[in-house]
Formats: sequence, C-alpha cells, structure tokens
Amino acid sequence: MTTHVTIIGAGLGGLTLARVLHVHGIPATVYEAEASASARVQGGMLDIHDYNGQLALEEADLMDEFRAIILEGRQATRVLDPDGTVLLDEPDDGTGTRPEVQRGALRQILLDSLPAGTVRWGHKVSGTRSLADGRHEVAFADGGTVVTTLLVGADGAWSRVRPLVSDAVPEYFGRTFVETYLYDADIRHPAAAKAVGGGSLFVLDKDTNGRWVGAHRESGETLHAYVTLARPQEWFDDIDFTDAAVATARIAAEFDGWAPEITALITDSDTAPVLRPLNSLPIGHRWDRVPGVTLVGDAAHLAPPDGEGANLAMQDGAELALAIAAYPDDIEQALTAYEEALFPRSATAAVEAVATNEAIGQDLLAFLTRGEQDQQNA
Repeated sequence: MTTHVTIIGAGLGGLTLARVLHVHGIPATVYEAEASASARVQGGMLDIHDYNGQLALEEADLMDEFRAIILEGRQATRVLDPDGTVLLDEPDDGTGTRPEVQRGALRQILLDSLPAGTVRWGHKVSGTRSLADGRHEVAFADGGTVVTTLLVGADGAWSRVRPLVSDAVPEYFGRTFVETYLYDADIRHPAAAKAVGGGSLFVLDKDTNGRWVGAHRESGETLHAYVTLARPQEWFDDIDFTDAAVATARIAAEFDGWAPEITALITDSDTAPVLRPLNSLPIGHRWDRVPGVTLVGDAAHLAPPDGEGANLAMQDGAELALAIAAYPDDIEQALTAYEEALFPRSATAAVEAVATNEAIGQDLLAFLTRGEQDQQNA
C-alpha cells in the first residue's frame, strides 16, 4: 500500500499533486530548492482553462479559493499594428472559461491548503539514483539524502529526476522572451497603459516572423511585457544583460520605428530586462516504465509557451494523484495508468504549442480570431 509520495518541486504541478493526494488521505512531502515561498517573484498572469486547470482545482477542492483570486476583466484582448493602429479591441466576455490570475496567488492557495511541513524549503537536488526494488535516492546540495519508493519529478525544464527515466534534454526553440515591468502604469506610464487596455496586448510585425510584443495588465496596475525575438542564442550572448541600460537600448533598437506607446514597454521598464530563452523537449517525449518514478509538468513535456503549460502541469498533478488513489495497493498499475493517458495528451499539446507559435508568427490577428471565423463559417 502507498504510504508516502516524494515530490521534487513546489511549482503548480507538484503542489496540485500534493493537494489532491491530501484530499484522498495520502501523505506526501515536497522538496523545493527555493528558501521560502517568497524567495522570488512567481511569474506573471495565467489564464486557467475550464477543460484542464480548473478541473484540477475542482479535484483539489479549491474552486472557492480560486474564484477569490480571479482578476476581473483581464480576459480582454487588444491587437495593434506596430504603428499603433488598433486591429482588435475585444472586451472580457465574462464567461470565465479562461479567467486570469496571478501565478503567485494561485501557488499560495495551493501552499495554504497543505498540512504544515509538507513543503521542505531549501532542498536543492544535486542528483538522483536508482536503488534496488524500485526505490530511489535523492541527494541534496547540503549533503542530505532521502530514499523513497515513489518519486515524482515536478522540477521543471531542467529536472534532476528526468534522467532516471529519459535521456532527453531541452533544446532552444529559436525564440527568446525579454521580460519588462511597468508599475503604477495608469499614472506613471499612461500611454503604454492605454495601449495595453484592461487585459492583454499583442503587437506583431508580419514582415519579420517571430518579432512581437505582448503584455498583460496585472494586479496593482502593473504592465508585464514579453518582448519576443527569433534570434539564435549567440545573438543574446553578445548583449550585456548585467547593464540594464545597454541591454534595454539593444532590444529596443530591434523595434525602431514602432509606435512610442508600444516601445515604451521596453524603454520605460521599471526593472532591468530579464532574458527568458524558450526551450522544449522533443514532441512526443515519453519513456519506458521505470518502477517507482514518474514526471509531471515541464519535467515531462516542456513545450513552447501557448498558455497551456501551467494548466497541463496542474492536470498532470491531479490525474497522477487520482491514479495513486485508485490503485493504492499497486503503485506500478497507478503509474502505468497515469502515463498511458499522459503521453498522448502531452504529445498533442506539444504539437498544438508549436503550431500556435508558428501561427502567431504568420498572422496574429487571424490566429486570435480563428474561433470567431470558424463559427461564422459553420
């Protein structure tokens, strides 16, 4: 019988797994490299979908808490040409099918739902190895170790657990985000705030595939921008990101001639630009069944960003927990059932993620309005 689950990584996937296990009376321990829940800013906005992420939260019995952190109106979408011409201005339809929340707030409600001591902070994994009888040892940077009969890697793109089941490593997708933040935007950055509107902004140069600017209006009237460039990694290596002014000027130069309210998202940032190279695992990444270990989230199926990553990680965590609860006396059956559903689902999602990124690069407006066009043609 399952007595304990060891989870590496306190991201959304690992915490959802721990929470749904707790709902079913199955104890778990989550080991996290960060020193505390507040050790760093937990990303930006997430749209949590009604067909995967919200279903996971229902299994976690956290829908009331989730509804309390939804930022109303943030499903609004604007699309501009580089010269500032408005191509699409779509308000939040109020349906709640993809409500927006702050990643940090979502993570916090998961943390708050777990028994004290479930998450062990400051445990950076230095390595893992297989022992006999399906057991695995996890070694930590401080010299400590833990041995477990059920190990789950929820530790993201550069997972230390993944090598137990797969030789695959992430590769550069060919595009990089440069993140910026503008605070108190309505007062301090009114032109940029007006351009972004109440939800999300997208600006694409159709003549240069892969060059675009996206932004979200977050809580506290913060504008969080994602400046995207399709450049080799070496191109970014030549930019000194330790010098904020130099890096900002170099990135802004790639958008010379764009409307000032758009380039202000780069040049007027209240923070130094942050480099986020986009990496992915091979499409259809899978592994042979290895006793006593499996993966969830980016550790299992890292793909180009398309708004599904967090949702899929939470779905993975919930479905793995349900499988363990369904087969408490046969862990291998539980892991087999989980992976049999995981592999085709994640492969389909990866194909769609690549297609989404290609579609955005070709015609952003057509991509964003494809649902409306399909309905009109039906």
